[in-house]
Amino acid sequence: MAKKETLTPSHLKSHLGYRLRIVSNAVSHSFAKALGSLDVTVAEWVILREMYSNKENTSPSAVAEITGLSRGAVSKLIDRLLHKGLVIRTEASVDRRYQDIRLTPKATKLVPKLSQIADENDRVFFSILSKSERDLLMKTLIKLAEIHKLKTNPIE
Repeated sequence: MAKKETLTPSHLKSHLGYRLRIVSNAVSHSFAKALGSLDVTVAEWVILREMYSNKENTSPSAVAEITGLSRGAVSKLIDRLLHKGLVIRTEASVDRRYQDIRLTPKATKLVPKLSQIADENDRVFFSILSKSERDLLMKTLIKLAEIHKLKTNPIE
């Protein structure tokens, strides 16, 4: 009779994904908390920041394409941003299914403040690393995202 092999499970903390998740959760939680002081969620920040870069009217479907979020998720986020007075939505006169959205002046002033919060959050968590270590970490994460075709913005 053949002897059964017993598998020894790898230790939880030996996994890169586990270590990455610990850091990611801490960075994300800290950022979400800081954004909350200005009544903005991480998901709303992603939409606002992408729209700010665009500088022109856009559509919910274009925002979905840029962010990798579903049209339904973008629609809900746009509704929240409308309610907060951060975007304006206008329907096209020819085709009411098409909508233009743009940032309000309030949002245009808010986005740089939110960006400073993001920059400070990164500084708090990553300033312990040398510039070359930060550059290598960024390069490695970009490489992994590209190889695995990860295009969705992290919003949670």
